[in-house]
Amino acid sequence: MKDTCQRLRPAARRGLLCLLLTASTAATATQQLSGRLEWVDRVEMRAVTNGVVDEVLVTVGAHVEPGELLLRMDQREIRATLLETRARLARGIVALDDARRELDRAQELFDRGLIAMEELKDAELGHSAALAAHEADRAAVAAAEVMLERTELRAPFAGIVVERNAYDGAVIYTSLQQAPLVAVAPTDRMLARALVTAEVLRRYRPGQEAAVIIRGERRPAVVYSLGVEAVRIDPAGAVYELDVIFDARPDEILRPSEFVKVVLP
Repeated sequence: MKDTCQRLRPAARRGLLCLLLTASTAATATQQLSGRLEWVDRVEMRAVTNGVVDEVLVTVGAHVEPGELLLRMDQREIRATLLETRARLARGIVALDDARRELDRAQELFDRGLIAMEELKDAELGHSAALAAHEADRAAVAAAEVMLERTELRAPFAGIVVERNAYDGAVIYTSLQQAPLVAVAPTDRMLARALVTAEVLRRYRPGQEAAVIIRGERRPAVVYSLGVEAVRIDPAGAVYELDVIFDARPDEILRPSEFVKVVLP
């Protein structure tokens, strides 16, 4: 390279020197940091009422689709409650129809001068009471349907089951459950997290372009979030988390804590 430069004219040598300096500046403009993979989100699902686990339909590592059933609690008691409230609603509909006919009859008799105002008022009150009871019955049915839905845990999005702490026949008390029954994380995107100093952190903003090197392959990414609180204090200063986000492929398996390289401009 030195011989080549010597054979070039002075102007050409200056141009080559400029090109080398530019390339050197571009090479040092980016930095590679050691990072690790993390889930973008992690949804922990728990029971909202006491009960017995009837069936767990997934295991850790299972891929699930939105709305897929993950776990079902024993539904016999709540189904009985739902049947009772629906029967009460049906009786209330009959009572409301009777009250409406009685009001119409009382109005007709009042218009013909055959009954007093007090009797018409009694019919109106009877209709109002029947209507209120009907609305209460509808509310009870709706509440029972919601409680029935809550006996089932379904996947909120397409993802992977990352934790399972429930088994068929387990007795669940909501006041005592600490760990989630099932936890799900999305697999379409992943985070790469690097630890940086405050000086490095100040150079970036969410949305800036970045890259991630996974198993030797470079992937496009963007800066996702900047740490606010230090994760540790080193002799050189505070250390913060910097996250970049990138799209994952449907056919690959990426796991949290896997080491990667984070490339920042």
